[in-house]
Amino acid sequence: MFIQVPTDMDEVQMRQLQLKQQGEMVTEDVIIRQAVLDIFQNLLDQIEDGHYDTAAWQGDVLTVTDINGDQMATVAPKEETFIADFRKSSDATEEYLEREAIRAAGGR
Repeated sequence: MFIQVPTDMDEVQMRQLQLKQQGEMVTEDVIIRQAVLDIFQNLLDQIEDGHYDTAAWQGDVLTVTDINGDQMATVAPKEETFIADFRKSSDATEEYLEREAIRAAGGR
């Protein structure tokens, strides 16, 4: 089974092994950070029925930019970092990201 976007710590470890087999040495934190971004972007795309807004990292905060390049929203972690949030509870983190994606989409 190939893990593209890990949704829990088991899948993070499997993804890390997959990357290692491809010659890439990546830490769990790097994988979690990318997973959080990918999960949030996927949720945003689903809510908006397409890719209209783009999520990106700005430090430890996710930003949402519209197709004109205007920043529409920011999403801060619940704890100190999204990595800490994900490690504590990946399910709660995904639920939080979904609520924030709904808010960021603003009814679009």
